[in-house]
Amino acid sequence: IADYGPLFNESGERQFNVTLVEARPTVAVLKIDGVTSREAAEALKGLMLHIPRSALPEVDEDEFYHADLVGLIAETEAEGRIGVVSSLDDFGAGELIEIALDAGGAPLVCPFTMAVVPIVDIAGGKVVLNPPAGLWPRETKAKHTGPAKSGKRKRPKPVEGEGGPA
Repeated sequence: IADYGPLFNESGERQFNVTLVEARPTVAVLKIDGVTSREAAEALKGLMLHIPRSALPEVDEDEFYHADLVGLIAETEAEGRIGVVSSLDDFGAGELIEIALDAGGAPLVCPFTMAVVPIVDIAGGKVVLNPPAGLWPRETKAKHTGPAKSGKRKRPKPVEGEGGPA
């Protein structure tokens, strides 16, 4: 995290210069310049820190930042537009893509794999889904006839760019 340069609060008004003290598998211990007491540290509890998009590295063709996918139109090959990508999450068992459905109701949540999301067209502003049976209330037949690929995608970059948590 410290390698990206200064971090900012959500509005971008406050800058935080950080130094990595210790890296553990699930947590990073940081020192924030100017935070010298427990009380000062507690005052920052719950603060979302952001990294400017310009500080992030370019991604490979098959990689995406979460922020690049949120807001894209979601389609199925059988029905066309069904909604909009509202989030990508990883709770430990693999990436999930959540679609806010145009028809309303509960969102559609699917594994973010090549089999379920065979097409990600950021330039075209859309993703195409083949929701597995049982996750999608309507029967859809997958039209994607491309070569079978391993079920996994390269992991999207977890940093959500501008406006996302660091």
